[in-house]
Amino acid sequence: MSGDVVLLTVDKRGVATVTLNRPEVGNAYNAAMLDGLIGGLERLAKDTSVRCLVIRGAGRHFQVGADISWLNEVAHYPPAGNFAASMATTRAMTLLNEFPKPTIALVHGACFGGGIGIVCCVDVAFATPDSLFGITEVRVGVSPAPISTHMVNAIGLRHTRRYALTGERFDAREAERIGLVHEVVPEADMEPKLAAVLDAIFLSGPDAIAITKRSFLGANGLLLDERQMTLLSHEGWTQRASPEGHEGTSAFREKRRPAWYRSPED
Repeated sequence: MSGDVVLLTVDKRGVATVTLNRPEVGNAYNAAMLDGLIGGLERLAKDTSVRCLVIRGAGRHFQVGADISWLNEVAHYPPAGNFAASMATTRAMTLLNEFPKPTIALVHGACFGGGIGIVCCVDVAFATPDSLFGITEVRVGVSPAPISTHMVNAIGLRHTRRYALTGERFDAREAERIGLVHEVVPEADMEPKLAAVLDAIFLSGPDAIAITKRSFLGANGLLLDERQMTLLSHEGWTQRASPEGHEGTSAFREKRRPAWYRSPED
């Protein structure tokens, strides 16, 4: 899928595994990864042999957010291309959030930005004790608009306001405390934990699961229509293409403080 930046397997039991596969850059997402996720999720949702979905990250990290080089490139696209890039993020997250089968994320290492979005959109999330989290978009002058509704749904407005506005990093125990992940699981225990949850899922009727999940999301206004997705994507791309967005991504690549920073001595 998309040059192997997204790996997809389905075992004989019907467990689909999506592996984010850009380990050399912490599985940072770019256009190819978004295309792979969108296409894969669309196909798996229609595959009647699939009973559940597990998301993993290859290498040292789960997912470190957007590829900063790609962000810098996209920021110089014309409006239509810039909007399309934001819509790809919005659509990938919406497809995952509304996936009609149980979804599980296994987090290890760094989980920033879009990685947080993935965790917010799954039904079950486990993290190893070494995991480190951050909603870091504001640090580079961009907005997490495409994942904003999912963050509020997962951790509540109060926690979203703190971590999305400060860009602070936090550890696995804090992620568990605020409800971002369900449990912190030692690495050696992760596969047995996954096996137990999968077995519980297979005891439940697949149609009942799909209807229950759809009912939860629909009754609470968490099913995004095209208009809502368009608005979120528009907010995302206009900030990314702004002077502040350009300065933020440039500062990150050049490993310097952005122009808006003021030290305590100023």
